[in-house]
Amino acid sequence: MQSSTTSAVEVMKTRKVIAVVGASKNPEKEAHTVPLYLKEHGYRIVPVNPTADRIFGEKAFPSLASLPENLAKEVEVIEVFRPSEDLPDVARQVVELSGRCGRTYVFWSQTGLENDEAKAILAAGGIPFVMNACMRVVHGLMKSAG
Repeated sequence: MQSSTTSAVEVMKTRKVIAVVGASKNPEKEAHTVPLYLKEHGYRIVPVNPTADRIFGEKAFPSLASLPENLAKEVEVIEVFRPSEDLPDVARQVVELSGRCGRTYVFWSQTGLENDEAKAILAAGGIPFVMNACMRVVHGLMKSAG
């Protein structure tokens, strides 16, 4: 079941710069294949992973807080590949980054990831979200719908 305060399809159609928290160097993982698919389909990917220097040929950042302000202002969606119990912490970081950069991001958690505390944090911070949905699947549905 997908929970959302915004349309997943609308996000995929209108927002093209995605910071991926938990992006993986491991080509076996969804946290690698999904962002790579998005990059191959015209999205700009900003990997966030404290253990990597580069992923998908892009400079990786250790945390959302470490994004340079000019780059943080270009990011439109923050996609999360972290365990559900980590979502409240990431949600707090998104709210903080939003306040610091003066822009509203869309918080998106991958299929299987959902957390009520994170939803409350995002709602209180005015951050729209999509949870428990795969960007690759939504993009594929969008393409097949024309």
